[in-house]
Amino acid sequence: MDIDQEKRMAGDYEIIHALHIGDREIVLGENPSAPEDERYVCAFCQQHEIFANYTEVMVSDDYPELVKLFGERVAEQAEKTHITLNGPKIQGIPNSAITAEDCEQVSYQEDIRGKVVVIRPEVLRREYRHATCQLQLCTSGSGAYPNSRGTACYCTELYSGQRARFERSDILGVIAPEDLPKWAKHYLELRQAEKERNSRDREGR
Repeated sequence: MDIDQEKRMAGDYEIIHALHIGDREIVLGENPSAPEDERYVCAFCQQHEIFANYTEVMVSDDYPELVKLFGERVAEQAEKTHITLNGPKIQGIPNSAITAEDCEQVSYQEDIRGKVVVIRPEVLRREYRHATCQLQLCTSGSGAYPNSRGTACYCTELYSGQRARFERSDILGVIAPEDLPKWAKHYLELRQAEKERNSRDREGR
């Protein structure tokens, strides 16, 4: 195997350090062939399905300077994420990770559309391995159908309303609405009301 194929590149820069926390990734890259004062780069990166978008790009030939910037950006993003994820605690929501014992296992022969699914904690980044991030309303996707060859499951997070794509294998199990904790029942009602409202809006166009 050619070791060069394993390198992560951003244009002509090799990414030598990267840390993703919360909703942003901070990267540090190097290009020994770059013009003077542009050997190193520090930026925020947002990955899309077929490309990556880099913002707030800073270049320099001073490696310690950009390492310092990299660290500052990591610290700022970590603090921002800490504040955001502290919301459930402030609301008094028990937010321990949900395990297999806390939900009902589902087979690939079952239809999970419209059901509240539990995402396996290990497929989430470390900062998101909590109940508020695991509980999702499965809305669509070929993987949500029984006996489907597809694997994509499109879900809406109960707590935040954010939408995400998961694999069918990422789903640990399901929880019936009546068995949800009180906070989750509240947010499930909100998401269902939003879905009905959006449907009415589309029909009224």
